[in-house]
Amino acid sequence: MNKYNVQATTSSPSINFDPDAMIFEIKGESYPENCWAFYSPVFDWLGDFFDTVNGALVEIDMEIIYFNSSSSKTFMDLFEMLDDQAERGKKIVVNWRYHEENESAMECGEEFMEDVERIDFNLVELTD
Repeated sequence: MNKYNVQATTSSPSINFDPDAMIFEIKGESYPENCWAFYSPVFDWLGDFFDTVNGALVEIDMEIIYFNSSSSKTFMDLFEMLDDQAERGKKIVVNWRYHEENESAMECGEEFMEDVERIDFNLVELTD
């Protein structure tokens, strides 16, 4: 399976999914003009990936500095998709990484964590 890479812009995060190295990262700011158009290929790629992976631990690191309400909804859709995959037996961990001074990102991570049932959702505080 091919890697999926997107370079960050001023309004969208970098995405680095490397199935060979088992690296899955989403990092940066997220307020693209058309959120679904930006993230739809991510959902498609992950769907294809989960069709091919068996039993391996999949860890997704998310370090989102700022995001808008459309991105928040999309992230919730992503976590629901991951929860569904976990229900099918996939081992999935999400590491929600936030900087210690970014209280808003921490609170959003706490809300996302409350809404998932089957994936391991970790809040990871980053210090400078």
